[in-house]
Amino acid sequence: MDRADDSRDEMPGSAFESGADDSLDRELDEALGSLNMESLMDLDDPGATPAVEGVRRGTVISIHGDDIFVDMGGKSQGLLAADQFGNEPLPEVGDVVEVTVEGYDRADGILILSRQGAVKAATWQRLQEGDIVEGRVTGHNKGGLELDINGIKGFMPISQVGFERVEADELSKYQNQRLRGQVMEIRREDRSVIVSRREVLKAEEEQLRQQTFETLTEGQTVHGTVRSIMPYGAFVDIGGIDGLLHVADMSYARVADPHDVVREGQQITVKVLKIDRDTRRIGLGLKQIAPDPWADAQAKWLPETMVSGRVTRLADFGAFVELEPGVEGLVPIGEMSFGRRIGHPREVVSENEVVKVRVMNVDPERKRISLSIKRVGDDPWTGASVRWPADAIVEGTVTRTTEFGAFVELVAGVEGLIHISELSDTRVRQVGDVVRVGQSVRAKVLEVDEERRRISLSIKQVETMPDYTGEPEPTPEVARAPRKRKKPLKGGLEW
Repeated sequence: MDRADDSRDEMPGSAFESGADDSLDRELDEALGSLNMESLMDLDDPGATPAVEGVRRGTVISIHGDDIFVDMGGKSQGLLAADQFGNEPLPEVGDVVEVTVEGYDRADGILILSRQGAVKAATWQRLQEGDIVEGRVTGHNKGGLELDINGIKGFMPISQVGFERVEADELSKYQNQRLRGQVMEIRREDRSVIVSRREVLKAEEEQLRQQTFETLTEGQTVHGTVRSIMPYGAFVDIGGIDGLLHVADMSYARVADPHDVVREGQQITVKVLKIDRDTRRIGLGLKQIAPDPWADAQAKWLPETMVSGRVTRLADFGAFVELEPGVEGLVPIGEMSFGRRIGHPREVVSENEVVKVRVMNVDPERKRISLSIKRVGDDPWTGASVRWPADAIVEGTVTRTTEFGAFVELVAGVEGLIHISELSDTRVRQVGDVVRVGQSVRAKVLEVDEERRRISLSIKQVETMPDYTGEPEPTPEVARAPRKRKKPLKGGLEW
């Protein structure tokens, strides 16, 4: 063994002398435990299977060219080939390395070592199924890649080149590349092997997945790649393991379609929200990386200020208006119009319409903002007590009737109530017996409560007035004085 001959005189503690005594046997027994001299002699046979299994630790004591000499303890040394480190940096003198014993060179009294997890230098005599080997791509056909594995013919089927499907016209890009593969089949008759790169990638991915899962913590920020998108969210690869980015955690704004936020293959930064180690499920968040827009909502949208927003959705009780991405306010149906009674918000606004609103109230803790559309313009109730003073005669249109009275619209946005007891001097059983919706009536103003937005009206007091019948106006001395009520009216006056 030429490389060993070059270093015999430089290696301390080696048993190269031809007259080695029995102490060599004791040293090897101490170093290798269950490996005795008989099993070492078996390793002289190139076709023999190594008798030492398991990972052992040794210290690098010298490096000569492509040979790394390792102290295995008990005054025994091993030889580790430098090419087993591939593109990785070589160890330095004093470094501890993990190796397995592959054999024993009795002539030189040295152990043949292999780096744990390293690609073995393939030799036909020792090649076994499951070994990880490396070869250079020398050619290809429609079925796969042809490789030279240390002088051994290798073939990698097209289905075993990678995880993703590889087309035949894509195989040329692998020409002259060095690929690692797992030996799947050994064909002794023609001294060739079938190898799979896919199996190597799977093993590496599983190792990476396990490492990632063990070190992952909730609240951690990680980088990932969007692998697939579903209606309910997206699956993100965060180091060999997939996490679910739910649609609700993509943005503070409402997301109708996850494709509007992310795309397949996109590199994104997400936060780990939840880890279920029993089911190995991981919940991720994208919006949690950005500042919460509600954090300064109270200072940004002050009550009584005018703002513009986009109507995002309609409900029976009102319309939701987006003031900025992630912040929505509600316009209740009662705050949509002074002029008319609204049955549904669609009568006033439509989805995606941009509207001007007045901020009524902001509750950042509950993440709610109350808005009003009708209060953007002039309030018709302003100055109502001056415009319709008590005892004034007004005209209006009956807009609706109830069991306790009729509502009369005086102007757009202002309604007054005629209680059923104020419809006629005679007893009224049903409001519809006296007035109907759409009818124009004259009424007397009894009371105006501008703050509570209520006006009480009376028809019967108009009918008893002289100017209503056309009779001569009485003198003040004989004019009828208003009747005093003995008790408050019941029913609709507290509407």
